[in-house]
Amino acid sequence: MMNFKKILDQLNIPAQCRKYETPLWQCPQTLFLLMGVLIIGTVTTTYSVGRVFFEDPEMIALIVLLLTAVLFTIAFVITSSFERLAEANRMKSEFVKIVSHQLRSPITNLSWGIDALMSGELGSIREGQVEYLRILKENSGRMKELVEDLLNVLRIEEGSLHFGKEKISLEEIIKNLILKFQPFAKASNVKIKFKSTPSLPEVFTDLHQIKNVMENLLDNAIRYIKGKGEIEIYLRKKENEIFFEIKDNGVGIPKEDQKYIFQKFFRAKNIKRSEIKGSGLGLFITKSIIERLGGKIWFESKENKGTTFWFTLPIK
Repeated sequence: MMNFKKILDQLNIPAQCRKYETPLWQCPQTLFLLMGVLIIGTVTTTYSVGRVFFEDPEMIALIVLLLTAVLFTIAFVITSSFERLAEANRMKSEFVKIVSHQLRSPITNLSWGIDALMSGELGSIREGQVEYLRILKENSGRMKELVEDLLNVLRIEEGSLHFGKEKISLEEIIKNLILKFQPFAKASNVKIKFKSTPSLPEVFTDLHQIKNVMENLLDNAIRYIKGKGEIEIYLRKKENEIFFEIKDNGVGIPKEDQKYIFQKFFRAKNIKRSEIKGSGLGLFITKSIIERLGGKIWFESKENKGTTFWFTLPIK
C-alpha cells in the first residue's frame, strides 16, 4: 500500500516540482515524462521500419525489446542524476535561506547597538573610539546588504519576490538617490550629473524594486571609479517607455567577462584584482527585477574607459 502511494506521489509532477522548488519545465519528473514520450515514439518508429526490412516477427520484437531496455536505462540514469542535482539545489537554497534569516536579526541588533553608542546617549565616546565604531557600522552595513541580496536572489528563484504597482516619478527617485549617495561620491572623489527631458510622465511600477535597481547601478558606478571620476545619468521618454542611462568613466568590464556580467556571484577579473568589495549579486538582481517589470537592460563597456548601463520601463 505504501509503495503504491509512493508511486502515485512520483506521478504527481506538479507536487514533485514544488518539492524541488523548480519550475515545471526544469523538474526531473517532467524530463522523465518527456523522455518516456520520446522512447514510445522511437520504439514505434523502429517497429514500423523493422517490418519493412525484416520478415521474421521474432527478430523485430527482439530489436524493439532491446532498444526499449537500452533507452529506458539511459532515461533512468539521466533522470536520477537530475533528481540528485535538484535535491542538492533545494538543500542549498534551504541552507542559504535559514542562515540568512538567522543572521538578519543579530546584524540588525548590532547596527542598533552601534548607532546607540555613536549617538552618545549611552555615555560619552572618546575621539579614538569613533573611528572604530564607524568601521563596525560600515562592516555591519555590508553584512546586512549581503543578507538582503541573498534573500532577494532566493525570492527571485522561487518566484516569490513581491511586486506592487503605483504611480511614481523616476525623476524624484533619482534626485533623492543622488542626495543619499552624495557623501559616498564625495569621499570617492566622484561627481554625479543628472539630466532629464522636461515633463516626463509618471511610471506605473514598483517603487521599492525600482529604487533597488537604481541604487545598485549608482553604487556600482561610484564604487568602480578609481581616483577622480564622473557619473552622468540621463532620463528621457521614448515612445511608450522611459529610457534610463547611467554612464561612468570607471575601470570598465573586460571584453571576455562581459557575457557573464549578469550571472550570480560573478565578478570581473579586473574587479577582483583591484580588491573592490562586492558580492556579485547586484546585477543579477537588477536584471531580474527590470525583466519582471516589463523592461530591458543592457550595457556597453571598455576596460579602463568606463561603462554605460541602460534600461527601459513601460510607462503603464
